[in-house]
Amino acid sequence: MTIEMLEQIIIATGVISLISLVTVAFLGIKEKWLIATTHYFVALSAGTMMGTAYLHLIPELTESLPIEQILTVILIAFGTFFVFEKIIRWRHSHNDLETKQSIGYMNLLGDGIHNFIDGVLLASTFAIDPKLGIMAAVSVALHEIPQEIGDFGVLIHSGWSKWKAIKANVLISLTMLIGGIVGFYVFNLVESTLPYLTAIAAGGFIYIASSDLIPELKEENNIMKSISHLLVFGLGIIITYMI
Repeated sequence: MTIEMLEQIIIATGVISLISLVTVAFLGIKEKWLIATTHYFVALSAGTMMGTAYLHLIPELTESLPIEQILTVILIAFGTFFVFEKIIRWRHSHNDLETKQSIGYMNLLGDGIHNFIDGVLLASTFAIDPKLGIMAAVSVALHEIPQEIGDFGVLIHSGWSKWKAIKANVLISLTMLIGGIVGFYVFNLVESTLPYLTAIAAGGFIYIASSDLIPELKEENNIMKSISHLLVFGLGIIITYMI
C-alpha cells in the first residue's frame, strides 16, 4: 500500500465522517420538528442496528469463524454492554437525566466500534483496488445517512442537548478515519482480529436495539403511532438489506 492509497483512504473516510456533521446540522435547525418525530428516529436506528447485525455482520463472520465462537463473542459483548450500562446508571443513580443519557453513551460506543471497522474495511478494499475502494466508500456513505439520523435522534431522546449531540456524533464519526489509518499501517494485525471486533459490534448493536431502543417504542399506547413506529423499524431493516 502506497502513500497515495493512504491519501485516498483519508479522503474517503473523511468525507463520510462529514456526512454526520451535515446531517445532524440540518436536523438541529429543525429542532421542533425533530422533537415531534424523535421516536421515529429511534425506530429507524433500532431497525438499522438489527439489520446490520443480523443481515451483514453475523453472516460475514460465518466465513471466518466457527458459529460457536461467533455466538460466544456476541454473548460476551452483550453481557459486557449490559455491565457497562449498569455502571453508568449506578454512578448517576441520583440524577434521572444523566441516567437516561447512558443510552446515548451506549449508542455512541457501538457506533464508534462499527465506524472503526468500516474504516478498516475501506482500507482493505483500497488495498485490493482503488476503484473497489471508491465503490465501497459510496456504499458505506449510503449506510451512514440513515444511521446518523437515527443516532442523533437517540441522543436527543436520551436527554442530550442539540449541540452536545452534534459534537458527539461528529467526534464518533471520526473513528472511521482512525480505522482507515490503522488499517493502512497495521492491516495484517487488524485482519486477524477483525472478526472478533465485528462480533463485538454485532453484540453491541443487538443489545442497544433490544434493551434500550425497542422498549422505548413499546411505551407508545397510540395504535396508529405504534403501527407507524413498526413500519419505520421495518424500513430500517429493509435499508440495510438493500445496501
